[in-house]
Amino acid sequence: MASVRSIILTGANGSSGIVASEYLLKTYPQYHAILTVRSASDDDSNTRALRAVVSKYSSAKATIHQLDLSSLTDVKEFTDKINTDIQTGAIPPLKAIICNAYYWNLVSEAVLTSDGYEMTIQVSYISHVALVLRLLASFGSDGRIELLSSVVHYRRKLALMSPYIPEVPEAVNMDNVIHPPPDPDYQGRGFYRYASAKLFTTAWAFALNRHLEKDPKLKHITAVAMNPGNMWDARSFEGNTPSSIQAMRKYLFKPFQPVIRRVLDPTFRKTSEAGIDIIELALNPKFDGERGYYTMLKKDEPDPAVVDVAVQDRVWAKSLDWSGVTKEQTVLDINPRIRD
Repeated sequence: MASVRSIILTGANGSSGIVASEYLLKTYPQYHAILTVRSASDDDSNTRALRAVVSKYSSAKATIHQLDLSSLTDVKEFTDKINTDIQTGAIPPLKAIICNAYYWNLVSEAVLTSDGYEMTIQVSYISHVALVLRLLASFGSDGRIELLSSVVHYRRKLALMSPYIPEVPEAVNMDNVIHPPPDPDYQGRGFYRYASAKLFTTAWAFALNRHLEKDPKLKHITAVAMNPGNMWDARSFEGNTPSSIQAMRKYLFKPFQPVIRRVLDPTFRKTSEAGIDIIELALNPKFDGERGYYTMLKKDEPDPAVVDVAVQDRVWAKSLDWSGVTKEQTVLDINPRIRD
């Protein structure tokens, strides 16, 4: 029988996160589930819902941890604790890290975190970089890093949401991503920042694989970037979202979901479907050793920028700077450029 391993899932009390958590506990009970949430307080209704799910599986090995991804200090403290607990045998080594949490804001100027970074890019991307790099030492003999991407990472307009195309700027302009200038187009720029976070995430997954493959001790850990589908019923549409988009969700997306899925977008689906696939891609043995970009559970081609090594190197180097991870804080050789 295989030894027990641990799974970290961020954003575990989100729409797809709660589904993923329950599916994990029900389908893969042999794993120790480490479920992270922004607030572990019972005052948070989403966390209460997650606790209710966990309570249904009394024999499951699951713990809920508070992790505020808007704070790199919080990420450091969390990863230090997990590393210590694994080293001392309090919890088993890692099998997978699923970077599911995200944030968007389509109704106001950019919000900055305590680290001085734009909130969307830090919560959705930078803090996950720090989380993964700091925890690589705590994996077992193999493992999976799953980073949640999106169809919006492609460099094209999504007219319904924003007129702006996501991009990876030249190095000299990279810091504009974390310090965006004021702009009255709250929806357009807010969605642009969200799409850019997903583009950075996807490019970083490919760069991470290049670095892992060069390390004899870490080459059996593989990274995938997953587009879980267009989840029209995601709770994110209920907050930080213009009323026009909320109305469209209620009067167009919901009643015409089957037609939209059949005619326009085969990935247009519910969080109840996406949450299952998120766990399957991370843990189903048939995906062992797989790398790259997936649309739901099918290998796919990402935006061409993602596979551009120069873009990957630019994203990698700047993400190390933003995340504050140094060579002393990770077992991976994080030299910004590697020879292929």
